[in-house]
Amino acid sequence: MTTAFPAILDAASTSSLALLPSWLDPENIIRSLGAFAVIGVCLIIFAECGLLIGFFLPGDSLLFVAGLFVATGAIATPLWLACLLFGACALVGNITGYWIGRKLGPAMFNKPDSKLFKREHVDKTHEFFERYGARAIILARFVPIVRTFITAVAGVAKMDPKKFFTYSAVGAVLWAMGVTVLGYFLGNIPWIKNNLEAMAIVIVLVSVLPILLEYVKARRAKSRAAVAHDDPDPVN
Repeated sequence: MTTAFPAILDAASTSSLALLPSWLDPENIIRSLGAFAVIGVCLIIFAECGLLIGFFLPGDSLLFVAGLFVATGAIATPLWLACLLFGACALVGNITGYWIGRKLGPAMFNKPDSKLFKREHVDKTHEFFERYGARAIILARFVPIVRTFITAVAGVAKMDPKKFFTYSAVGAVLWAMGVTVLGYFLGNIPWIKNNLEAMAIVIVLVSVLPILLEYVKARRAKSRAAVAHDDPDPVN
């Protein structure tokens, strides 16, 4: 349920996100949905996590702004219920994407003229899962676009369903619930409320940071292995 949006938000958030068209601005989305804001956010989160066509949707910033609106009372739904609904939709979205990939993915990846789905993507993703295990699925939650496609790729790679669903649930809690709670507690800070555009950029950068750290770690390990291979006995 949603109440009328208070004037404080109008005054505090006067600029839309410059990086996105107005119809993808999280604040505009929630305002335009009115009393159906929570339902709309649930559908968007589901689409971004489970449907390949939802890769462009602003999940991170949408959850953050939704948490802010809950904190101000603009969205009358209690925080615990909003978190539960958003987390459930993120999980169901991942499950849907997984089965789409498992049932329909192979035919799409095996198309020789496919520009989006390639066999090498399946192989690399499977290798990624084998190498990083739980981290691969959980970290993907925090990376825009990647969180959409990795579910289908996991299905195509026939990753163990129980393992995938378990780690997806952990990722849903950390991402959908975590970002919403973050928006709830930080959203009322005047600077943050007045700079939603800057916060959206920060959220994206923070989301990508874990993947960058894993990449740097993997590169260093590869370099050390190469050095050890080229010079196995540096003493002699």
